[in-house]
Amino acid sequence: MPVFDLPLDELRTYAGRNPRPEDFDVYWADALAELAAVDSDVGLEAVPHPAAYAECFDLTFTGVRGARVYAKYLRPRGAPAPHPAVAIFHGYSGSSPDWFRLLPYVAQGFSVVALDCRGQGGRSVDVGGVRGNTLHGHIVRGLGDDPRNLAFRQIFLDCVQVTQILMTQPEVDAARIGVTGASQGGGLTLACAALEPRVKLAAPVYPFLTDYLRVWEMDLATDAYEELRDYLRRFDPTHADVATMFRTLGYIDVQHLAVRIQAEVLMATGLMDTVCPPSTQFAAYNKITAPKRMVLYPDFEHETLPQLDDRILAFFAVGL
Repeated sequence: MPVFDLPLDELRTYAGRNPRPEDFDVYWADALAELAAVDSDVGLEAVPHPAAYAECFDLTFTGVRGARVYAKYLRPRGAPAPHPAVAIFHGYSGSSPDWFRLLPYVAQGFSVVALDCRGQGGRSVDVGGVRGNTLHGHIVRGLGDDPRNLAFRQIFLDCVQVTQILMTQPEVDAARIGVTGASQGGGLTLACAALEPRVKLAAPVYPFLTDYLRVWEMDLATDAYEELRDYLRRFDPTHADVATMFRTLGYIDVQHLAVRIQAEVLMATGLMDTVCPPSTQFAAYNKITAPKRMVLYPDFEHETLPQLDDRILAFFAVGL
């Protein structure tokens, strides 16, 4: 088959290129302590929907740094409690799926929550200086500041928090939680499962937000990763401090969180993916020590992967 990245046998042992900060574990311990101190002030407002078997709600909560964060929440009408639930995370600059696309999980008897990442294409607030959406630039936001102000630190914590809120719903069995998403959603799936060890199953699809230095060295800082190149052109045109940039990005590199995952993992990767190169995905996958398996799509890029939605639903239906 055509190859633009490492051969498959090398991908299976690839260990990643982006540096891991020396205080990485302390950084995330402090972040989780900050999250634990937040009063979530959860709000649920019913939303009319024609699906007779589902109850739909606008869910809001207060995240770290005071952001008001939005998610869709659905639960099966009349289902026995407690029952399994799934958290879903969307792609970069996007928003939670339409209610319609979440209904298959409800039909399966699951509750489901779908987060809007703060400051991207949905309804969650970005409090980084302005009220409302900022849409792009989240990877590099905070690079010139204290690493605790990295935008994706707060987004990772939002994913953990919404999953914890899901676990506290009276109809939900907190021991039967799955998380899933594609691209950015895949990276957030890994981050969430790493930072909330009670997650039982995780199904990341071609995860973003991993092994930034490898992306750069492959000259693929385009598309979703374009802001890496733009940041250097604007703020470090001679690469005088490029090592510091990638070290700082290490705090929000999900490959370094992956070793913490206790959930069983089903991951999918297209081997022709030039948006999130396979080696960057394997950098995270290879660090997972929990039970795991990968579904490979040799001829596919960063696109819809046939039969995968059915595989993920079956993974959750059997495992939760």
